[in-house]
Amino acid sequence: MIEFPEKLQCLFEEARYKVAHGGRGSAKSWSFARALLIQGAQQTLRIGCFREIQKSIKDSVHKLLGDQIQALGLGAFYEVLETTIRGRNGTEFIFAGLAAHTVESIKSYEGLDRAWVEEAQFVTKRSWDVLIPTIRKKGSQIWVSFNPELETDETYQRFVKHPPPNALVVEVNYNDNPWFNDELEAERLHCQRTDPEGYKNIWGGKCKPAVAGAIYYNEIAAAEADGRICNVPYDPMLKVHVVFDLGWNDAMAISLVQRNASEVRVIEYIEDSHRTLAQYSADLREKRLNWGKVYLPHDGRNKDFKTGKSAEEIMQALSWEVAITPSMSVEEGIRATRMALPRFYIDKTKAARLVECFKRYRRAINQQTNEPGAPLHDEFSHGADNGRYIAINLDDMRNEAWGGSINYPDMNNA
Repeated sequence: MIEFPEKLQCLFEEARYKVAHGGRGSAKSWSFARALLIQGAQQTLRIGCFREIQKSIKDSVHKLLGDQIQALGLGAFYEVLETTIRGRNGTEFIFAGLAAHTVESIKSYEGLDRAWVEEAQFVTKRSWDVLIPTIRKKGSQIWVSFNPELETDETYQRFVKHPPPNALVVEVNYNDNPWFNDELEAERLHCQRTDPEGYKNIWGGKCKPAVAGAIYYNEIAAAEADGRICNVPYDPMLKVHVVFDLGWNDAMAISLVQRNASEVRVIEYIEDSHRTLAQYSADLREKRLNWGKVYLPHDGRNKDFKTGKSAEEIMQALSWEVAITPSMSVEEGIRATRMALPRFYIDKTKAARLVECFKRYRRAINQQTNEPGAPLHDEFSHGADNGRYIAINLDDMRNEAWGGSINYPDMNNA
């Protein structure tokens, strides 16, 4: 009798999607490997084993399957070759990285009966959009196993928060594993003692508040725990200050911020590219809010060679009161942001992208020394820079017209 975690008996049921998520020591990978090997011995199957990035066969589940072949006593049935595994009945296991494929190149996998995606927490929306339509043979199945990272990750949203029809989705952890041994238990207890916050994700299978190594990891974790990432309504009695991180090819990041005593309320966040300041200004004015100042970054006074005008001059001509963010090093700004974030309330819907940027803002790692360096410049750094500008400017944000008339700039200047 082959032993399986009770929760993973579903791997032998009929379903288009079979999804297992959870923490370390849960036997997800072992169980997926065993189930596929057993099914492949019972009938002829073509099975694709995928992950987001596979630079060599060593990055795949090839060795795991080979080990499980021996553990199941199937060595006489399966032939483990250098890059494939073949059964005597014609069953075949193949291995590939999804990131390397396009819509055209992945067509060679159209005849797969099973597609197993391991470490699926790293799989991007693009890769899922390429793979899923390809696995379309009658009766074909997509198997997904992963330890979750962020709740906003594509795989978690696609299969756990909003599972597709005909999906079996289970959470499985160490206490569901019939093979859990004393060595793993010692590791678990050590992690629980020394890293109680990390333990929730590593062994408990819960989503992290931010990616590992995130610069604002603790601050965002505290904001979530305190309920400060929530619905943050617009208060017409408070000025709305507009904080810019300028960009054209890169993202333009804009936050709408209200200040009430010590509270910093981010009521909305906007991110876009290849649009002019006049266009953003017109969009903002259409909201008809009680506008305060516009805060531009320290380079807002630099003149654009194409127009001969600075961002400051353009926004002033559009009837905005403009302030320039004080010049400060990135590291000084990060320290200021860490001090300010306990005062932040961020709208969970209208400023969700800003929260995501805070969660994913991290440092580049030196490949030789493995030491963290300067913050990484990527798709999340623009929002994080914008958040830093909020922190630097927040003490200058005022509500001079408290209780007075609402300041709607002249729409004719849009």
